[in-house]
Amino acid sequence: MSEYLVEEGKFRYLERGKGRVIIVLHGLMGNLSNFEGVLNQLSKSHHVIIPELPIYELKVLKTNVKSLGLFVKDFLVYKGVDKAVLLGNSLGGHVALYVAKHFPALVEGMVLTGSSGLYENSMGDSYPKRGDKDYIRKKTQSVFYDPNTVTDEMVDMLYELFKNRNNVIRIVMLAKSAIRNNMAKDLPHIHIPTCLIWGKQDEVTPPKVAEEFNELLPLSELHWIDLCGHAPMMEHPNQFNQIVERWLAEQFPNS
Repeated sequence: MSEYLVEEGKFRYLERGKGRVIIVLHGLMGNLSNFEGVLNQLSKSHHVIIPELPIYELKVLKTNVKSLGLFVKDFLVYKGVDKAVLLGNSLGGHVALYVAKHFPALVEGMVLTGSSGLYENSMGDSYPKRGDKDYIRKKTQSVFYDPNTVTDEMVDMLYELFKNRNNVIRIVMLAKSAIRNNMAKDLPHIHIPTCLIWGKQDEVTPPKVAEEFNELLPLSELHWIDLCGHAPMMEHPNQFNQIVERWLAEQFPNS
């Protein structure tokens, strides 16, 4: 997918399709390729844009959820997007919630899958662990229900990422920021239609987290995907896309 990456100033992104704008936000250790199935399917009837979040480029003291939220707001303004559906996985869902809270006029809907913002299991103080590819593989496999979802390419990418001490520092700081920035008190005030899609076997943000999101968000509905971990759009892309497309059709019937 990198061959289609657009680079303009501080922004790098993939863009495809026409229609209602869907901004896709990746997680802390995710990348744009995690959403290849989403891009290929949803861009047939929607305008899908996947920005690369500047996780490893933020100043250390500003490596937090707020900075990523402001980056997304700036990106929407840069692209001239008046309103968008924000689709986020893990930390990307948390960033979507930040934007929805502080800039609600820019957000007409959200799709959250395995989102942080309430609670997430720590991957452990020793993760990310540098220099141990087998350890990285095992920890990455624990994110998925089917460990075979993890490819050699994925492990190699993370291995190279974690070799850089500054990258590791930023990952840890963002993880801590996500924990500090608990949104339980904010969610009841976010009156934006929200589709929650959760893996039944998610061990990072367990099912009880999805249920709490559903209870606290006034305009949410919860959908489960079985035999699925923390990244439904990767393990079950067809089922994930079907849920999103149905929900979009119901919420925006005239689009």
